[in-house]
Amino acid sequence: MKCLAVMVSLIVVLVVIGSVMAMTANKPRTASFSRNTAAASSPVSSIPGLKHGPNGTMFISSGISDLDKILGGGFALGSLVMVMEDPEAPHHMLLLRNFMSQGLVHHQPLIYASPANDPRGFLGTLPNPMVSKDEKSRVHETEQEKGLRIAWQYKKYFGEQSSDSQRDGKSEYCNDFDLRKPLERYFFTGQQIDCVSLKESADLGAFHERCSSFLSQDKRSNGNITGGRIAIQSLCSPQCEYSNREWEMLSFVRSLKSVVRLSNAVAVVTFPPSLVSTTFSIRLQHLADTLVSVKAIPDEDKELAKLLTGYQDMVGLLSVHKVARINTQVPAILEATTFSMKLQKRRSLILECLNQAPVDGSSGSSYASSGSCSGTSKTAPLDF
Repeated sequence: MKCLAVMVSLIVVLVVIGSVMAMTANKPRTASFSRNTAAASSPVSSIPGLKHGPNGTMFISSGISDLDKILGGGFALGSLVMVMEDPEAPHHMLLLRNFMSQGLVHHQPLIYASPANDPRGFLGTLPNPMVSKDEKSRVHETEQEKGLRIAWQYKKYFGEQSSDSQRDGKSEYCNDFDLRKPLERYFFTGQQIDCVSLKESADLGAFHERCSSFLSQDKRSNGNITGGRIAIQSLCSPQCEYSNREWEMLSFVRSLKSVVRLSNAVAVVTFPPSLVSTTFSIRLQHLADTLVSVKAIPDEDKELAKLLTGYQDMVGLLSVHKVARINTQVPAILEATTFSMKLQKRRSLILECLNQAPVDGSSGSSYASSGSCSGTSKTAPLDF
């Protein structure tokens, strides 16, 4: 009897071991350093307007494709972007317009603040996405197939509905915007938009609570992240009552950075460094995750026109001083830090690297030809 019991127990143990081996054989072998395919196929990648980055970072587009490439993908979620204004030209408004329009196209919540009396009027200046030639031909073909004849005064409403459905089917990460055409009205319908006048806000604490409550309304649904956007124009403007209280503004920016980091949003804040003290400007730059500056180009700078190619097409310069690095301590190394701002066909904003003008040997007045240390006027190899 004892031998029979021992045999039965051995058979049970062998059956259990066989089942375990069968389960492990069907399960794919993964090492500790293998890629997590479940995380890679997460529903976040299917959300329009978001892009995966290194070290688990998520990006949203700045609205300028060239700037997204320079920054390594766009603005990192949970980051604070500071833009230093130029007192001679409002080039920072170009960045804000594209940033806000891109958010509305992707149906992302937006809060906009400015020292103007009616900041909601600024929404009428936002640019509209450009329609490519393929989309135009597709719309024209569908109209011919339907055989519809619509009066010219009603045709624009039909075009809005068709373009809306096409853009919904084709969600681009970054659009090209036409600065000469205002954003169409259907982009504003059903959107979560809040406009704040900083001129009437004497206390930045109340504005901070308004930003916090606004971002808290954007709850995650099914674990998805939508990505909110905050655009603040001229934070240190002298039109605001708090412009002389630098410590209060510094505390606001620090608190805003923490709120944005927790809510997975992106805040773009512009400020004029020429109207504040040097110490306060340095502190604001230190708080920024991404720091850029814009500068106007004089219309009649003959020396600069000789040095740079395409000087006549430039509207300004954009410099990148700091790039956000979240979840890593490796600094970002850029091939160039200063870029030219141009309007392609006077419609869309593009950024290009600065290129030196070619040497013209006939004139003899170019920068490269005057670099000879021997004093000769020949443009052949330099004679040292």
